[in-house]
Amino acid sequence: MQVELLSRLLRCRRAVVLGALAAVTAAAWTYLLLGAGIEIGVTHISGGQMMAMPYVWSPLYAVLISVMWVAMMAAMMLPSAAPTVLLVATLAWERPASSNVPGTAIPFASGYLLVWCGFSLAATLLQCSLDEAGLLSGTIAFGNSILASTVLIAAGVYQCTPLKDTCLRHCRSPTEFVIRHWRPGSLGAVRTGVRHGLFCLGCCGMLMALLFVGGVMNLAWIGAIALFVLLEKTMPWGGGMGRLTGAVLALWGPASMVRTILE
Repeated sequence: MQVELLSRLLRCRRAVVLGALAAVTAAAWTYLLLGAGIEIGVTHISGGQMMAMPYVWSPLYAVLISVMWVAMMAAMMLPSAAPTVLLVATLAWERPASSNVPGTAIPFASGYLLVWCGFSLAATLLQCSLDEAGLLSGTIAFGNSILASTVLIAAGVYQCTPLKDTCLRHCRSPTEFVIRHWRPGSLGAVRTGVRHGLFCLGCCGMLMALLFVGGVMNLAWIGAIALFVLLEKTMPWGGGMGRLTGAVLALWGPASMVRTILE
């Protein structure tokens, strides 16, 4: 009877954590669907895309773009991190003397998101630089086809590198990651979350560069990349799918480049 009660409580705690992750992810997607707070400079067009109207970069605009990137990363990356966060919550419940769910799972998730906040800041700076150089189109995509093709090739090649394999292996094996890298206490949970985020960045950073190929404001493109990341990290055949996709990208890039030259 006691074991059954504990099992129910554990399922309840896991449901709470999963619900919190789902709520944050849903809020992030909603924010993006509503225009990411930059409705003044955005016009909705067909195909799930939003075209950014000409806008002068200012501190306020840079903040709005940074928040947009943070929301985008939360929407895209939290679902794939859910298995690891749930594992952390389960271990916290099983060891109530040393930690608890709020004091462990939340700091861990916060550390994970902290890495992607740093990435979002870097992406904002890159977007500003590309925009100032006139290399972005109205959908915040590369206006230069050769540059877009080069990024496709780079992303495809990276999918087949040892670094990608190492980072993906950590992301696909939550139990192994927690056993090898866990640090006790709330601060340790944040540090472990940061480490997991760094592995995740190493796994998916080049895929995020593809946002500038399909359009940063292209919601269909964002959703497609997010789905790919989720499948690559959670499905048994995800590793093979990642390498196959890398080959497709590596071929897509030169084909697109040749087509641009011939035109």
